[in-house]
Amino acid sequence: MPESPSFVLEAANQPLRPDTVTVAGPKAEEVLVEVAACGVCHTDLHVIKDEVAFPKPAVLGHEVSGIVREVGEGVTHVKPGDRVACSFIMPCGSCRHCQKGLEDICENFFNYNRLAGQLYDGTTRLSRNGEDIAMYSMAGHASHCVVPSRAVFALPEGVPLLESAVLGCSLFTGYGAVSTVAGVQPGETVAVIAAGGVGLSIIHLARAAGAERVIAIDIDDDKLALARELGATDVINSATADPVAGVTELLGHGVDVAFEALGSVATVKLAVDILDDGGRAVLAGIAPAGHTMDVDITKVVRRKLRIFGSFGAPASTAMPEVIKLAAEGKINLQKLITHRFAFEQTDEAYRLLNERKILGRGLIETNPELA
Repeated sequence: MPESPSFVLEAANQPLRPDTVTVAGPKAEEVLVEVAACGVCHTDLHVIKDEVAFPKPAVLGHEVSGIVREVGEGVTHVKPGDRVACSFIMPCGSCRHCQKGLEDICENFFNYNRLAGQLYDGTTRLSRNGEDIAMYSMAGHASHCVVPSRAVFALPEGVPLLESAVLGCSLFTGYGAVSTVAGVQPGETVAVIAAGGVGLSIIHLARAAGAERVIAIDIDDDKLALARELGATDVINSATADPVAGVTELLGHGVDVAFEALGSVATVKLAVDILDDGGRAVLAGIAPAGHTMDVDITKVVRRKLRIFGSFGAPASTAMPEVIKLAAEGKINLQKLITHRFAFEQTDEAYRLLNERKILGRGLIETNPELA
């Protein structure tokens, strides 16, 4: 059982504190990964700020790449020494949803991990002085983590190890929204509200899917400039211009698909308001608990609008596709990652994220020597 330098969230609204935790070895169908890098995601910030309930003390971090160090019984698709990226959704493969291919709403992932901070035998793999430590997904803000094998994917040569961490949430979530849920088609018009890590990934992937127009909407000109670099054909600063009027001025009507990537009442309403007749609103941003939608019901009914939720993607099909896009050079990991941090800067990374100072995706280079 390796002793793992980690960052622990002891209580809500507290800094992530460096500590050492014990990581138990992998059980059947699990993989021990030495972490090379871990992404900085707003969902973890929700947990830190107690906007999403989660047990504490906990190790956060759910966007991981690294090297396989040990595999549990039954794992044959990866072996020690393999370079891997891990999806934040860790499907059990056996619940009623997984059996239908709906791995992104795996019951065991939500009931055991998201509600209890455990893996699927009802225990955590982390402890400190005999005390259990909760795991947020695989608990990637550490030197080592244990991951259910269905969430572990080998990386081909040529795909950079450190940067591949962001494949497992930012791009994985974006791919689920663009391809699995919205089914964006060549020639369609798209708007993306909130050009953060996930929003920029959606912009990038929507263009790769053939969207003719991709309109980025945000309140930060620097983020909008980066959105243009990643494929946005048009940008609207909603702090200085009415985005509904702006979309109509650009297109003469609403968009075929509007993606909401922040998670707020106002931006969800905006996603619906900028749709063309028959359009699709895809909600991919996590909102604080208790926030509800504010939409015009008659408009949704009369204009045949569709509202979808999108949380990640089916790991077994989406992660190979995202990795393939990276291998083919169709997604620019270097450009998506705008801020890099050393492992000891983990808490600072979330402070900057909370202050909206990270434009794209932040990356914590946990063990850069592994690359």
